[in-house]
Amino acid sequence: MRQQAMALQKQLAEITETYERDGIKVTVSGDQKVIRIETDGEERKDLVEAINSALREVQKKSAKKMMEMGGGLSGMLKGFGGGI
Repeated sequence: MRQQAMALQKQLAEITETYERDGIKVTVSGDQKVIRIETDGEERKDLVEAINSALREVQKKSAKKMMEMGGGLSGMLKGFGGGI
């Protein structure tokens, strides 16, 4: 199970999307990480680090809340007659 999750995480990291508007260009990955931000052609590593740090913290808090509410995803799936 853990190996499958790690393989999926790697596959998601390979998916990228770049969005550009009004002189701002943002590239994100399928594993919900900001890869690059450019404003008017200038790379903004400080923004990338700040956003990714905030995302990591909210993901930790969300995972904790899900575990408190019945075991996260596996707990939710048990209600549908399955499990992980």
